[in-house]
Amino acid sequence: MRRLTHVALLAWLSMAGAALGFDNGQYENVPPEIRAWFKSVMAPNGVPCCDISDGHRTSYDVRNGAYWVPIEGEWMMVPERAIIRDRGNPVGEAVVWYVHHGGGIIISCFVPADAV
Repeated sequence: MRRLTHVALLAWLSMAGAALGFDNGQYENVPPEIRAWFKSVMAPNGVPCCDISDGHRTSYDVRNGAYWVPIEGEWMMVPERAIIRDRGNPVGEAVVWYVHHGGGIIISCFVPADAV
């Protein structure tokens, strides 16, 4: 039953155009202010990035004005709805949050390395 509830929640979020992220402790050895930043970042639609997926530091490329990131060995275009430009970036590297859903990957949030 719990799995069904989780699947239903993910389905609802994808229909709503949102995906969430979570912090499972992968940033244990970072200063408190960096951890706080990861937990505070919100997608442009107001949904927190860190609720059911992890933030991953990443390289990126800009192609024809769009951001592209490598995820699990495949380059994916970052949807405009996921780009966060106004939260700063204290880690100095780009960060992408994504979830696996319906056999694919949904990018929920992306902060470029030079976000202000």
